[in-house]
Amino acid sequence: MKTVNSADGTLIAYEKTGKGPPLVLVHGTAVDHTHWEMVLPILAKYFTIYAIDRRGRGKSGDTADYRAELEFEDIAAVVDMIDKPVILLGHSYGGFISLEAALRTENLKKLILYEPQGFIDEEPGIVAEIEAALNQEENEQALILFLEKLVGISSNEINIFRETPQWKVMVNAAPTLPRELKALTEYKFEAARFKDLTIPTMLLTGSESLLPDIEAAKMLDNTFPESMLIELEGQAHNAMTTAPDLFAEKVIKFARE
Repeated sequence: MKTVNSADGTLIAYEKTGKGPPLVLVHGTAVDHTHWEMVLPILAKYFTIYAIDRRGRGKSGDTADYRAELEFEDIAAVVDMIDKPVILLGHSYGGFISLEAALRTENLKKLILYEPQGFIDEEPGIVAEIEAALNQEENEQALILFLEKLVGISSNEINIFRETPQWKVMVNAAPTLPRELKALTEYKFEAARFKDLTIPTMLLTGSESLLPDIEAAKMLDNTFPESMLIELEGQAHNAMTTAPDLFAEKVIKFARE
């Protein structure tokens, strides 16, 4: 993987594949760049992909003092490194930091946000439970608490997840959960800050997603000057894995418009 220096000197790693216009992929919580592995072969036929390892996981560096603003700068650093205008795609927490990164770079052509977080307060009790499990070095239990109580994934779905290579990645990333959940709680969205964000923006949500995620997407669609809201029929929060062809179709179509 290649790396770029963020504003604070932290090395941010990314995997570069494919050929075509640049598309930067920003994953969500408790995963790394491999979260895109199901859809990546499709997208790489149309785009030069820059799949990031967010700070604190994979090949990227980290700092002891975490602030969400550092991640905003990480994404801007990757985007600014590229010599052509970029399509930026962020999922979940990655959508949250991509949204803010869009205010910190002038090298964006288009923006895609798939159910970005940061618009409802996380339950403090759940965060405390996750921290308690991590303090006991029970990373897997912390991850299960997050998936069941905050993401809304069933026990059966978790058991299926356990049989995939992604499970180990997620367990290893579990220590980053509390800091990201706290950052979302502290974040206050101010619509006025985005009134001049005139780049074309696609907001993705699933028809089966949690109601707060759907409502957040609608709210953002009413906020941005140049946005469109697309519902992924029959999908929830991880269509890039559960329906990669459908997900890629929407991305490719938006890029070409």
